[in-house]
Amino acid sequence: MTAPFCATETRLYEHGTVIAEGFASDQSQALLHEHPEAVLWLDLYRPDAADLEAIGSEFRLHPLAIEDAAQPHERPKLDRYAGHAFLNVYAVDITLDNGTSTVTKTEISAFITERALITVRKSPSNTARLTERWDADAKLTDAAGVGFLVYGLLDEVVDGHYAAGMRLDQAMDSVEDTLLEEGGAPRAVRMRGIEIRKIVAQLRRVVAPMPELVGAAMRSDLDLVDDRLRPYYRDVEDHAEHTVDTVEHLRDRIEGLLQADLAEQGNVLNDVTRKLAAWAAIIAVPTAITGYFGQNLPFPGFEKWWGVLLSFGLIVISAGSLYLFAKKRGWL
Repeated sequence: MTAPFCATETRLYEHGTVIAEGFASDQSQALLHEHPEAVLWLDLYRPDAADLEAIGSEFRLHPLAIEDAAQPHERPKLDRYAGHAFLNVYAVDITLDNGTSTVTKTEISAFITERALITVRKSPSNTARLTERWDADAKLTDAAGVGFLVYGLLDEVVDGHYAAGMRLDQAMDSVEDTLLEEGGAPRAVRMRGIEIRKIVAQLRRVVAPMPELVGAAMRSDLDLVDDRLRPYYRDVEDHAEHTVDTVEHLRDRIEGLLQADLAEQGNVLNDVTRKLAAWAAIIAVPTAITGYFGQNLPFPGFEKWWGVLLSFGLIVISAGSLYLFAKKRGWL
């Protein structure tokens, strides 16, 4: 008999009804034997090596799948092994607060056997949303078995991806008008745009493989999706493709806005340079003429002590006026 492993949540479904939950992990096989038509959900949060070794022995899981579940930052994928499949996905949540964005990614690995879905979470997440999704359509478990549990997991993950994309789209709306203002956007707005671009890049790496992954789950050789459940998986696949399109649009949109802002800054710089060059040319003409003829005419206060103060005051006033003029026009 294998050593019991640490399970954070357990549920047993039979004919669309939860007949047991919160039971110890070492009771799983006995309950499955006692209820031959039931399916099991077993969730582990940050299991150690001993837990994964125990679960591998209990459910006869492939060592490579156990290794993938132990390693963080695996890519989203669905691998087939003898007797079970291995799934790796990322749940994403984005929070917008006072002009800043907080991205939370939860890596979820799952072992899919004939009668059990075993999830391994490597960071905190709200499993209540997952159980609520299952409870809302629990009648499907009567015909679909463990494939329904996988559907609920994928549906919840993909819906989270789409919601994250919509929040980023709303965040873009708040900075788009400012980025397109005449004269270029303030630095704080540009940095906000760059921050959103980084988040979009992170989200794209998570959502891009999902349509192919859901499509692989519907393959007949996996024997996971029956005819009754297939439309539900196709709906998830459609949502995944829509999310990918949304993220790609966001990426193009932010890149276009940042490029437009950069071009506007270049136009402003060229305009300022042109104006300064014109002023320099105007000033250079009388300077060149008087310098060529060596003109040095007496001025008010010539050879007087207060003449130096008068000259200094004129320099300060003239230079100060030019500074204020250039500052007002945004040249400095």
